[in-house]
Amino acid sequence: MVNTVYEQFAAAAQISPHLPFLCYPSSDDRGYLPKGAEFSYGDVLKTVDKLAIRYQEAGFVAGHRVALLLGNLPDHFWHLFALNSIGVSVIPLNPAYLDHELEYAISFANCALVVTISERVEDLNRICSGMSPCVSIFNIEASQNTIPRPACENEVTPEYLGDREALIIYTSGTTGRPKGCIISNTSCLAAGESYGGAGGLINFEMGKDRLYIPLPAFHMNVSVYTLNTTTRLRNCIILQDRFRASTWWADIFKTRATCLHYMGIIPPLLVKSDWSEYENKHQIKFGQGAGVDPIVREEFEARFGFPLIEAWGMTETSRAIQNCRLPRDPAGRAFGYPRDPLEVLVVDEFDKPVSSGTPGELLVRCQGENPRHGFFSGYLKQPEETEKAWRGGWFHTGDVVIQRSDGMLSFVDRKKNIIRRSGENIAAAEVEEALIENSKIQSIAVLAIKDDFHDEEIHACIVLMPNNSKTEMIANLIFEFGRNKLISYKLPGWISFVDQIPVTGTQKIQKDAIFPKDFNIKQDPNSFDMRSLKRKKVS
Repeated sequence: MVNTVYEQFAAAAQISPHLPFLCYPSSDDRGYLPKGAEFSYGDVLKTVDKLAIRYQEAGFVAGHRVALLLGNLPDHFWHLFALNSIGVSVIPLNPAYLDHELEYAISFANCALVVTISERVEDLNRICSGMSPCVSIFNIEASQNTIPRPACENEVTPEYLGDREALIIYTSGTTGRPKGCIISNTSCLAAGESYGGAGGLINFEMGKDRLYIPLPAFHMNVSVYTLNTTTRLRNCIILQDRFRASTWWADIFKTRATCLHYMGIIPPLLVKSDWSEYENKHQIKFGQGAGVDPIVREEFEARFGFPLIEAWGMTETSRAIQNCRLPRDPAGRAFGYPRDPLEVLVVDEFDKPVSSGTPGELLVRCQGENPRHGFFSGYLKQPEETEKAWRGGWFHTGDVVIQRSDGMLSFVDRKKNIIRRSGENIAAAEVEEALIENSKIQSIAVLAIKDDFHDEEIHACIVLMPNNSKTEMIANLIFEFGRNKLISYKLPGWISFVDQIPVTGTQKIQKDAIFPKDFNIKQDPNSFDMRSLKRKKVS
């Protein structure tokens, strides 16, 4: 029996040392491993065990926290495993974070060390030098790459090995600041069991499958769901740094991928792409993701010959629900039937169960004596938020769904003030707080707006200060102001200038009353499309 992320990986490596664990397709425009590479379980285990000894010699012990700013380098996994083996928690950092976002993520978690590469050392020195204590930085590319001693004492002393903190994953919170989700070893293993044992169309085979995933390593999907599914089944992760439509099918063919993950933006782009000589030479059995329009899904499956499986999951749940049962239900945003040990309940605004076919908030819990088993351990330093999310013994997801009489669940909307763009959760409050500092803005409300490629896009509704005109020039100035405050994907894709933002008698903003039901943003003279600017690289 294994109790930790490392133990599960090590067991796989001892049984099948020659099987591939991690593969990178060749890529001339990637800054590392341009010719591609493949790493076996046995070789990785040797690297990991040596690295763990170095961490121990440097003074790291159970309860310390270490941040990883390594992008999608293979070293991300080497350090994750090594630190997990000695009980140190890992905080994966988004490389695109701005300075203040990195500072918050590192300091809030009381990190004892940041592991990074040469090009990020200067940034981190500037960010970490003002912290107390000053957080140590380990450059894995330095010629004298001695691991520094931890900058602070260990944070936690866990009672049980299996419940030991493994990672902290930052996720957008409704109040602006990201929440740190504490993910235990138990949660990680539960995620691997949930995904790997889904069955039906998700038919993983022990030691045979190769999972292609074009997502960042800091994401919950990679570092928890995918990682622990593949090590549980002694399978291989094929990791690409980003989605490339031009090389997608060639990469999948050449790496011998048998299954894949996708974001909602990927299928429509592939459907519209030119024919590739590799698009029908693949060995893909299924793809899994969320947010694909039913028409696009039908076109995709007809052209490329494998099913796209709609799935639902959250960082907090460490378990997924997938529409993988045969015969598959193709209806709209249907994402599957509840599966043991996950129980579901659909409720109204008073937490009362609704009848089948009626929209309501999705609540989830684990069967048995402990409804929180396998879920996240809580929000870091926010116990009140943790208990609020768990009121009544159920975890409140904030997602509005419909459950049919036969149990099938379909996604409707989000109850929380969260925008879901290309797999990233974005808090409307965070965008509002950043932009309201602009002197031209009197008030602001940020909404989600449907988008053909990203599922949802950020829509900033702005009341201007007097003597400012509702022009594209002003919209551009506000957008550029936001660049210094927000990571690129959090910037507004649309800006609309409005005369007022309606509020209730208690001054609560009524976002659903800002525009009439027949509002068409593309025809509104006071609305400006900023999506091309989001894609623009700024030096």
